[in-house]
Amino acid sequence: MSVEIQVSGDPARACAEALSAAAATGGHIVLTGGSSPTHAYELAAGLRPADWRGARIWFSDERCVGPDDELSNFRLVRRSLLEPLHEAGVEVEFCRRILGESGHQQGAIAYERDLDAAGGGSGAISFELVLLGVGSDGHICSMFPGQESLRERSRLVVGVPLAGLEPFVPRVTLTFAALARAKRVLVLATGEGKADPIAAAFADDAPRTEAVPASLLREHVEDIVVLLDEAAAARL
Repeated sequence: MSVEIQVSGDPARACAEALSAAAATGGHIVLTGGSSPTHAYELAAGLRPADWRGARIWFSDERCVGPDDELSNFRLVRRSLLEPLHEAGVEVEFCRRILGESGHQQGAIAYERDLDAAGGGSGAISFELVLLGVGSDGHICSMFPGQESLRERSRLVVGVPLAGLEPFVPRVTLTFAALARAKRVLVLATGEGKADPIAAAFADDAPRTEAVPASLLREHVEDIVVLLDEAAAARL
C-alpha cells in the first residue's frame, strides 16, 4: 500500500491529466460528484477529447434524485465533462449512471448487477482509476462516519437511507469492496475547508477510524494519490 501526497498550485489540472490518461486505456473509471472535481472535468474535456471516446465511466455514488435534478452527480458530470466532449465531437461510448430515482435499495441492486455484468462475474470488475473527493466530515463516496456502509465487505454497492451530511437525501454508494478493485485511487481536495479532514485521513500519524471514513482507504486500496492545493495541505 502506498499513499502519495501531491501539493501543487493547480491540482485540478493534475487530476485532469490522470483522468484523460486512464480514459485513453479504455478501462473502467469511476467519477465522483462534489465541487472539487468540477473544474478537473472541464479541463479534462478540453485536454485531449479523443481520449474519452472509448472510456467506460461509472459513478462513486448518487443521490436518490432524477438525472436532471441539481443534486444529481450525473448531472454535474454531464454538464462539466460529457456535454463539452460532445461539443468537441466526442461521444463517450459507455457511461453507466446510478438510477437514484429508483430509490436507495433498488438503485443499489441495479448498479451492482451492472458492475457484475460488465466485469464478467460477481465482484470481478477492475477499475483503471477511481476519483474521490473528501467531505468536511471525512466521508468518501456516500459512506459517512459511523454508518453501516463502512463495514460492508461483500457487496460492491449499498443503499444509504439517510445521508450523514447535507443534503439529507437517501443515496446509493460504492463500498470499500468496490474501491478495492481499483488499480489507483485519486483523492482530490482543495481549499482550507478540507485541511482538517485531509489531515485526519492522511497525516502520517492519523488513526484509521470509522469517524473519518477516508482514513480507511489505506486498508483497502494499494495505490492512493492525494492531489491537494496548499490550503488543503496546510495541516499535514
